[in-house]
Amino acid sequence: MGRHRSKPNPGRNTRLADQIQKDLASLIQREIDVSRAGLVTLSGVELSADYAHAKVYFTVMGAEPEAATAALNEKAGWLHSLLFKLLHIHTVPTLRFIHDDQVARGIEMSALIDRANRPQTYSAAPADDDPDEQP
Repeated sequence: MGRHRSKPNPGRNTRLADQIQKDLASLIQREIDVSRAGLVTLSGVELSADYAHAKVYFTVMGAEPEAATAALNEKAGWLHSLLFKLLHIHTVPTLRFIHDDQVARGIEMSALIDRANRPQTYSAAPADDDPDEQP
């Protein structure tokens, strides 16, 4: 008889991603040095279908995104082991941290929209010598 394979449950994937995000946020707040990684905010977690890999998206204040990415990915194995103790599941995904630049892009777009919608003030100074003007 063939082995029965069930499809991954998309609801479970979402719930697990949310729980990983919540637990990682508290771990990072407690365990990662702010002077090196800055203030990290997790913006999302994407899990692979087999729950073996997780892309953890974050934003950062007070540090360069490249430095924060390096610091977090350097600690990814350690965070994985701490997460394993918190989650009661068979497979805890390996973590890969990716800087999420969507927030910065949104702020830039908002500033552009605000600048475009700002009322323009034009000076009504008359031109002194207009060659096309007839007396």
